Amino acid sequence: MKKTAFIFPGQGAQYVGMGRDLVENYPIADQIFTQASEAVGYSMRSLCFEGPETELEKTENTQPAILTVSIAAMMILKEKGIHADITTGLSLGEYSALVAAESIDFQDAVPLVKARGRFMQEAVPVGVGKMAAIIGLDRDPVLKICEQCSEFGIIEPANFNSPGQIVVAGETAAIEAAVEVCKEAGAKRAVVLPVSAPFHCSMLAPAGIKLEKEMGKMEIRAPKIPIIANVSGDYVHSAEDIRRALIKQVSHSVYWEDSVRRMVDDGVDTFIEVGPGKVLSGFVKRIAKDAIIHNVEDVPSLNKLLDYWKEVC
Repeated sequence: MKKTAFIFPGQGAQYVGMGRDLVENYPIADQIFTQASEAVGYSMRSLCFEGPETELEKTENTQPAILTVSIAAMMILKEKGIHADITTGLSLGEYSALVAAESIDFQDAVPLVKARGRFMQEAVPVGVGKMAAIIGLDRDPVLKICEQCSEFGIIEPANFNSPGQIVVAGETAAIEAAVEVCKEAGAKRAVVLPVSAPFHCSMLAPAGIKLEKEMGKMEIRAPKIPIIANVSGDYVHSAEDIRRALIKQVSHSVYWEDSVRRMVDDGVDTFIEVGPGKVLSGFVKRIAKDAIIHNVEDVPSLNKLLDYWKEVC
């Protein structure tokens, strides 16, 4: 039996104007934005629709903004009768997936990811750490290069995004050295990313400690639909499993490629990227070449999916 997965984007997918036409056309999306604004104490509409970009790009603003747009889009899909059999998300997107699976309430998730963004930024002073994308090398060579460049400082794999696309994170000198070594090793591209901290590496461990305390204030429940965790590329079943995975995720690798392969192995043939951007859709195309892929971030993309859904259902 074929299945549908909702996949949710992470930080970097944001853009000024995201979610505006969903709010203008669907009352449920408007309600989600109202709930988000109440949860954080400022206008989520103003931040998402008007920016400025410099404010939207601040980590503690980006994370609740992307979560809000993603859940607004998901609630519209649910109203239209489109539901997920399995769900997951990339980094921040895992929180959207947990809302979709009814493991955490949206009103709790919004302030939690705002705090998460602040904790992640505070963990490492600006300039001390960096991230780099390595395109065109497999896992083993990249892992060996990380080991080789560790003489310059901390360097670890942060994201296994798709075949031949791996992101590394760590201290600035080690990352810059690795970029040069990767180029010499035949990488198609090796480039330092414009991010404010070395996410998903051990340098972010202090953020995980703070996040654990923050999560202690809220309820986490067992998921109502299967959900796959970033840190394992496998299912989490209990509230405690989810709590541990979220804490670990801050300072450990994201196994996105493994997560997608697990879903395909379990019968998923349709992936719907719910939220801003199409980054995850691109990853899925490279991982599961026969998959049916849609994204829903605005009214045109929503209508395209709805037209397709009428045909197949």
